[in-house]
Order: sequence, then structure tokens, then C-alpha cells
Amino acid sequence: MVAFIDSDRYSALSSKTIDERASMTDTDLRETVRARYAAAATAVTSGGTGCCGPAAPDVDDSFGAASYSTADRDQLPAEAIAASLGCGNPTAVAELRTGERVLDLGSGGGIDVLLSARRVGPTGKAYGLDMTDEMLSLALANTAKAGVTNVEFLKGTIEAIPLPAGTIDVVISNCVINLSVDKPAVFAETYRVLVPGGRIGVTDVVADDHLTPEQRAERGDHVGCIAGALTFAEYRAGLEAAGFTGIRVTPTHAVADGMHSAIIHATKPISPEQTGTASSDKGGACCGVSACCTSGENTVDPTTSVAEAKTAAGCGCQS
Repeated sequence: MVAFIDSDRYSALSSKTIDERASMTDTDLRETVRARYAAAATAVTSGGTGCCGPAAPDVDDSFGAASYSTADRDQLPAEAIAASLGCGNPTAVAELRTGERVLDLGSGGGIDVLLSARRVGPTGKAYGLDMTDEMLSLALANTAKAGVTNVEFLKGTIEAIPLPAGTIDVVISNCVINLSVDKPAVFAETYRVLVPGGRIGVTDVVADDHLTPEQRAERGDHVGCIAGALTFAEYRAGLEAAGFTGIRVTPTHAVADGMHSAIIHATKPISPEQTGTASSDKGGACCGVSACCTSGENTVDPTTSVAEAKTAAGCGCQS
């Protein structure tokens, strides 16, 4: 049975001062996040909306369904749109392809999972991972309304993904990684579940490099997607430490003073000994290049050249 959050508990947690929030433990912060998203899901099922920002369920133009095209929104139940809490549209930036296996970290009401499932088609699959019972219940209801079958929702945290290693082609996420209290674990787990040559295409809130943690907290709280944001340099360093290559962190629009919604791309490299296997498993794709070593070879990421993709992945052309 799903247990719904006491709204007074969420209000008490989210109204703390900056000094009080600074003294909160990781457990406190995680509970604050869980409570906030449980409250947002409850608001949607009660006929309201939810949005990432200082106060749920108020809608902020920097967050929510405004990031999605009318065509995308027309494919989805109204409840999935109302529960949109992110700062971008990761299903668009990840450039999903038919047959791929996609994992959405912090899937919420399921908007990105449902869109991903349609993009990868019946031969692909979209997984959603969330720690909040209320959001998982809402996502399952939205999936039934959408009539999409190639999806699966998992309960768990993004710091300990409940999937085997090397089983996912693409990891997406929409303004969720900034909420984690252990981002190195998120990056390491993301790397673990990806296949060699797999990629991430996420949207997240990122801070200018000169902003200290205290200055970020002055601009918004942790549950509002601001205080917990990494800087551009910290984001790149965290992904590099996990093993990713081809890292790009590109700001798209401001969400607060010195804080930006950004698109993050990165790739799990293929070692030379893995290249032959990866090519046969993925229809000739290697090192971020499709149809590798043929006259029709092209990059997975259209903004990157073939040479750049192979160099970033750490492997050369294999015959």
C-alpha cells in the first residue's frame, strides 16, 4: 500500500533557514527531497500540478512542461504533463534511436520514460527509477493511460541503481542529479550500468564556477534544485573521475543568478578489445560512430566529428 506524505512534514522541512539547511544530514536532505516529490505527486492526483522550484506545486517557467514541444505533450496523459518537474527535455538531447534501452534517473510521473519508450519503439525499452512511492504509482497510472507497454518502473535511489552492469544504452535524467547527496556515487553507478559506448544525455541545474556552496544556497534551497547544484567544473570533474569521456556541459537558460539549466553529454568509452563485440552487438556502432569503418560511418552526436568521437572514446577504427 502506498503511504502518502504528511504535507505539514514537507512544509517544515522546506521552510528551514540557510543555516539550518547547512546543518542537515544527508538523510535529512534525502527525506526532504522525497517528501517534496511525494507532495507534488499527491497534488497531481488531486487535480493540481507539480514543479521543481522553491514551492510546490507552483509552476515556474524555468521548470516543468514548458520545456516540451506541443507534439510531445500531445502524446501524453494530462497527469504526466502536470507532474513534469524538470529543467529541460532530456529525451530530445539524448537523440534516442530505435531499439535502445534507456534509463531515466528520477523518473517522477513518467513523462520522459513514456516519451523515450515511443522513441525507441517496440524493440527498445525504457526504464524509470524513482525512490518515491507516490511518484511510482502516478507513473504506472500514466503508463496505463498512455497505452505504452515497453516500459518498466523500478523503486530505488540513483546512487544504487537496481540494474545489472552493462545493460543500458542511454541514461537520461531531468533536473534530478543536483538533488543527490552523493553525486560521485550517481556518476559511478551510471557508468556501471551503461554498455561500452553507451552515453548520457541529461539536463540539470549547474552553477557558475565562481559560486561557493554558500552562495548557491543563498539562491535557492536544496529541494528547489539550486543549493545542491554542481559548478560546471565540478560536473566535468565528477564525470571524468567516474571514467566518462567526450564530456560537454552546455548551458541553455538561466534559472537563478549564476545558475543555469544545462545539457550534459558524456560517453562510456570502448576499450580496443571490446570494440569488435560492441560493433556486432550494436549494428556496427563503435566509439560513438555508427557504421564504423565504412563509407557510411557517422557520429552518434551530430555536433562531433568522426575523428573527435573516436579520440574521445579512446579507441581507433577497427576492421
